Amino acid sequence: MPIRQLSETMVNQIAAGEVIERPASVVKELVENALDAGASRIEVVTAGGGLALIRVSDDGAGIPVGELELAIARHCTSKLSDDIHDIRSLGFRGEALPSIGSVSRLTVRSRTASADSGAEIRVEGGRLTPVRPAGANRGTLVEVRDLFFATPARLKFMKGERAEATAAADVVKRIAIAFPAVRFTLSGTDRSTLDLLAVGDTADARLERIAQVMGKDFPENAIGIDATREGVHLGGYVSVPSFTRANALQQYAYVNGRPVRDKLITSAIRGAFADVLPRDRHAVTALFLTLDPGHVDVNVHPAKADVRFRDPGLVRGLIVGAIRQALAEAGIRPATTGAAAMMGAFRPGPTSYGHAGPANGHRSFHAGFRASASAGAFDFAASPSRPLQGFGEGGQASFDAGPLASADTRAGNVEAAPELLTSQLGAARAQVHENYIVAQTADSLIIVDQHAAHERLVYEALKTALHSRPVPAQMLLIPEIVDLPEEDAERVASHAEILRRFGLSVERFGPGAIAVRETPAMLGETNAAQLIRDLADEIADTDTAETLKERLDAIAATMACHGSVRSGRQLRAEEMNALLRQMEATPGSGTCNHGRPTYIELKLADIERLFGRR
Repeated sequence: MPIRQLSETMVNQIAAGEVIERPASVVKELVENALDAGASRIEVVTAGGGLALIRVSDDGAGIPVGELELAIARHCTSKLSDDIHDIRSLGFRGEALPSIGSVSRLTVRSRTASADSGAEIRVEGGRLTPVRPAGANRGTLVEVRDLFFATPARLKFMKGERAEATAAADVVKRIAIAFPAVRFTLSGTDRSTLDLLAVGDTADARLERIAQVMGKDFPENAIGIDATREGVHLGGYVSVPSFTRANALQQYAYVNGRPVRDKLITSAIRGAFADVLPRDRHAVTALFLTLDPGHVDVNVHPAKADVRFRDPGLVRGLIVGAIRQALAEAGIRPATTGAAAMMGAFRPGPTSYGHAGPANGHRSFHAGFRASASAGAFDFAASPSRPLQGFGEGGQASFDAGPLASADTRAGNVEAAPELLTSQLGAARAQVHENYIVAQTADSLIIVDQHAAHERLVYEALKTALHSRPVPAQMLLIPEIVDLPEEDAERVASHAEILRRFGLSVERFGPGAIAVRETPAMLGETNAAQLIRDLADEIADTDTAETLKERLDAIAATMACHGSVRSGRQLRAEEMNALLRQMEATPGSGTCNHGRPTYIELKLADIERLFGRR
């Protein structure tokens, strides 16, 4: 077959395959165009999940009548200067409208503020009709009907109407979070309407908009983030560790105001919460990165959802460090939803409280404080009131094991010291079911899982000892030579100093190999070659060597679990109070290192409601 030039319609349909994956992609492109036009109000209407109809109208600047034909021509844009690295708008490629017009029936109607009347242009399956006058308000209305009618094979890959409508709604919500001063409305054939009122452009307004999207519980369970490193600023909010979701759909990330789904950012969030969340739970986040446009490439993919940072290690380190610091400074905070779950558990009669608890990362409690999920039981002889003494030989933890209460000691009806009632976790009053410490503050009731709480305390002490000085290493009798591509060997060698601090001694061995001379003693017998290859892959992706640190932290977590006061151990009053005070002083102690909550707080006002006093 001879070489021939593709028609303009075919070129646009090929482009549409990259830019327009589903109706939600059309909504995204049109809403971004409206924002770039300075709109303060954007209305989205869909039918048939967006396949039958998508209509987006705005009150933006509008398109001059003489530029309507250019607006639907490929690679025509008003948003890009001569520098492709200086992108300050959401759109810039000039592909969206011609791509949409090539696979649908497209109408664009617009009027500028200075024009006496509006005009419209239509494109049907790539065929253009001339511009003609049309009545229009200031701004632009774009109507897309019969999406993919010109490429019917694409329709086979669409999901059901509800799924497509949900995806479109998610796009609007994701964009709306970044623009709280703009009003967004979305309506569909199911008669449901999403109306996000404009709330302003301040920090408080941003949190209010986030609450509109994520739910009213989020602000009460959010921690503010505000950090800058080498010209890169990170702002936004993350949830307290005990406020989680079963998936990562409520993790929103923005780069210079652009919604992105970036694996580096996702990995950094996961790393920051690694030892405070269960593996199957996810934090709720809304993070905003602001940096020089020249230091980030948003032209990686036509859909513009992926970005590439000039210094990925800097960005990842900023995200992980800022979140961990914010969690530490926030102290211990239970999720407010935990009290609601407990209230449901105490109400008489049949109830469905069991779902409310675990769905938010909490256990469900039956009347009488009987836990529905066991904290586990491990033999141990360390007192929570005695500090850890660090590491012994070979990196193993040694404990100053003090005697606990004997089996016949009872902690019920403990007298509360008045000064302790003003502390965050209050004064211990009793131990019930030989695992739960009941404490009282001036205005609340606290229930603490003694095993989970002490597990976190031991873990944090182990990590402090682990990372405050070089990790003990074990020398290999014969150095292990690991063959790698030359670029991977260079990456690993460039991190040799950091790896040595964690007990891994490596050096170059020719152009395409790494010699491993020492491995961390805590890891015992380990597959050094696989460890090196994993590190090389991670450094290539993120320019960090977190894999080794995470493995050592996992060992510390296991040691903490086995080295914590177990369920069923009776504690004296002074031991319970010592545990409470240590929790107050330890960052992250609101959850154990498996991510389970260590305590739940029930306000006195809630208790009074249970008994009809309020």
